[in-house]
Amino acid sequence: MDEMEEELKCPVCGSFYREPIILPCSHNICLACARNILVQTPDAESPQSSRASGSGVSDYDYLDLDKMSLYSEADSGYGSYGGFVSAPTTPCQKSPNGVRVFPPAVPQPQPQQHLLPQPGSLPPIPRNSCITCPQCHRSLILDERGLRGFPKNRVLEGVVDRYQQSKAAALKCQLCEKSPKEATVMCEQCDVFYCDPCRLRCHPPRGPLAKHRLVPPAQGRISRRTSPRKISTCTEHELENLSMYCVQCKTPVCYQCLEEGKHGTHEVKALGAMWKLHKGQLSQALNGLSDRATEAKEFLVQLRNMVQHIQENGVEFEACLVAQCDALIDALNRRKAQLLSQVNKEHEHKLKVVRDQISHCTVKLRQTTGLMEYCLEVIKENDPSGFLQISDALIRRVHMTEGQWGKGTLTPRMTSDFDLTLDSGPLLQTIHQLDFVQMKVPAAPMLQLEECCTQNNSATLSWKQPPLSTIAVEGYILELDDGNRGPFREVYVGSETICTVDGLHFNSTYKSRVKAFNGSGVGQYSKTLIMQTSESTSVFSSSSSSSLEMRVTKYFEQCRFHHIKTSHFSTHAMSVTSRLLRPLPPSTRFTHAKLCPCTVAWFTFDPASAHPDIIFSNDNLTVTCNSYDDRVVMGNSSFSRGVHYWEMTVDRYDNHPDPAFGIARGDVLKDVMLGKDDKAWAMYVDNNRSWFMHNNSHTNRTDGGIAKGATIGVLLDFTRGILIFLINDEQQGPVAFEGLEGAYYPAISLNRNVQVTLHTGLPIPDFYTPGEADPTTSMC
Repeated sequence: MDEMEEELKCPVCGSFYREPIILPCSHNICLACARNILVQTPDAESPQSSRASGSGVSDYDYLDLDKMSLYSEADSGYGSYGGFVSAPTTPCQKSPNGVRVFPPAVPQPQPQQHLLPQPGSLPPIPRNSCITCPQCHRSLILDERGLRGFPKNRVLEGVVDRYQQSKAAALKCQLCEKSPKEATVMCEQCDVFYCDPCRLRCHPPRGPLAKHRLVPPAQGRISRRTSPRKISTCTEHELENLSMYCVQCKTPVCYQCLEEGKHGTHEVKALGAMWKLHKGQLSQALNGLSDRATEAKEFLVQLRNMVQHIQENGVEFEACLVAQCDALIDALNRRKAQLLSQVNKEHEHKLKVVRDQISHCTVKLRQTTGLMEYCLEVIKENDPSGFLQISDALIRRVHMTEGQWGKGTLTPRMTSDFDLTLDSGPLLQTIHQLDFVQMKVPAAPMLQLEECCTQNNSATLSWKQPPLSTIAVEGYILELDDGNRGPFREVYVGSETICTVDGLHFNSTYKSRVKAFNGSGVGQYSKTLIMQTSESTSVFSSSSSSSLEMRVTKYFEQCRFHHIKTSHFSTHAMSVTSRLLRPLPPSTRFTHAKLCPCTVAWFTFDPASAHPDIIFSNDNLTVTCNSYDDRVVMGNSSFSRGVHYWEMTVDRYDNHPDPAFGIARGDVLKDVMLGKDDKAWAMYVDNNRSWFMHNNSHTNRTDGGIAKGATIGVLLDFTRGILIFLINDEQQGPVAFEGLEGAYYPAISLNRNVQVTLHTGLPIPDFYTPGEADPTTSMC
């Protein structure tokens, strides 16, 4: 119970509540403290009685209370009342609990009264007094009843009494005049604790008191707690007991309150029933709060264990750091010894060279000096013939000895300087940069669902690292399955956080996931994302206009594409967003179409994959080229399954150029005619005839060309793996190419100001029926 002590203390005086009253904001305050913080307002600001505190105003009508508030919730702590004498501007104070408390009003001089008040009575409350809650700072004007208009919180008063009794070391006698002695008994009828002397003196065991029951103090305390309390009386009608509960005002009322009409139109219920109901609600709310408290206790235990682990890990990590630094110091000392050894070797080498030179020079000097002395002695001889016998030999010997002292002989072979420079800069820089690194794998990335989408048979995925992750990431790995519940496979590895995957199957469900990696390894996968590519639709024929209109409506209803369906959502909460595709182009033909399903896909020309000389307009549906060289442009969607048909109308055709139409791989050459390399399958055509071309091989020359206003159709059937071309709604030549597999983009090549406009989402021509064994039998 020690934790609840702060709940039992008044926010003004900081002591236990004494005669607590309930303010309309549901906060409590001592009755005496409430009188101390009253503030008087001028008569002009006094609201009507229906807006004053009490039964006329709902306890929770905060809007009206805010209008009457003298202090705003953003008040800096100083109150100003327009210079009224009754309430000077005075700084507010703080209670012992740390709650802001507004200053008591300075009482106005009261007129002289002829009758003195009775001794012990409280001074009257000034008219138009205002009280401000010291906790939420909401203010309201008191009515003529003053503080008596606020109900007393008898429950809180009882809790305070029980708490104070439980905190007492021993029960004291209530009749001792000076120092109370320890009580020995309690009279249940008198509800008084007695010591033995006071019991004999004030409660003799004879006469009328003989029938009273005396119990031990501890038992008396328990019986006092469990005994029913006095019935509360109405604050407006002090002689009436509270017997009903007003649901609208949320306050207990008496029958007289109902009869006078203040609560007559309100919904009321029995006090006992509401008492049990609110007890049950409070118990239910306490269950949830108890769970939170239990979780908080477990969390505190976890934090305390974490503190212990941090201390243990800190000591261990410190020891590891010291060991690592000591290892570095040992390695440095070993390297120091190696360098010193190298210096010593250099030192010994220099000394040896110099000493050898000294020894050699000393020997030669000795020989030279001996020869000189000998020659001087020979010169002293006076025998000419004897001198001449040896003079030639001595002269040659002297010249030979002088020659031996030639260049380099008297030059030191070694310098005294040590040509060794220790490059410690990189090591010092490394030491200064020595720091801790997080050798951990990255956390699982988070898929950004609002940026992930599908369009036709392309899927765009976006992801990011968790907000609180500080681990470095070098790149990401994006994986998709095959759209048929097959295994995952890598489709992207890199540092970008957004990726568009083209060439998926139509009307297929793909699972995708992403993970991050760094030098420490590969992290966990993100949550799996399920994405639905564009649906397939069937186009039906009809000869009547009404059927045609109905079929077009059905066509629009079915031509949709879905965005995201996440596997970690529940089925009923699965996010599936749909939207209608663009309107059908004018060239769409429905009449005379057989019952033939085809995959309808919308796409445009892709500026990102086009040659820079290609010029785009009409929302990337119209392209032209003013270069004399062939330039390639592709569509923004690729196809790998189903039957697809699209057309291109020639808007401008001058000087008899030969544009090419067909399909291509994503890495096709962009600066040559379509079909020049092995990445494209095309038909190029002029004003008289056409050819099929792949890998620079020309085949099937066919008469019939194009002009301004002509329409070129491309039919790609993956069920048979064939490609067919049409000019002005008629097939041009035989089947152009067979055995097509994989993913292909629609593509064209233009030159010399040819301009074409693309039309997509078209039904297949009426002469062609998919699924026949021999495709030539269904062609005109």
